[in-house]
Amino acid sequence: MFPGMNPRAMEQAMRKMGIVQVDIPATEVLIRTKDKDYIFVNPQVAKVNMMGQDTYQVVGKAVERARIQEIEISQDDINTVVEQANTDAETAKKTLKETKGDIAAAILKLQN
Repeated sequence: MFPGMNPRAMEQAMRKMGIVQVDIPATEVLIRTKDKDYIFVNPQVAKVNMMGQDTYQVVGKAVERARIQEIEISQDDINTVVEQANTDAETAKKTLKETKGDIAAAILKLQN
């Protein structure tokens, strides 16, 4: 943390300030966001507790991967769109996926 400072002295100083750090032997860390995954393989992970608040520090090289979100469409939703838009189940399901499961938007799209 501070160059040239004895690690043991640093630990004691942190402890006096109420800061406790514990290394976690992680093999992989995954951080998921709305549109991406960040994957750290063999990272250095430290858990720092300061005044009752836990903070995790991850150090390592991240690999980014785009997320493909598959929306689950229930049979009830498909049936509703089929009845309201007077269409077949396959078209209803496809339109529900296009509208991200929004039943009203799917019905309106098929009616126009």
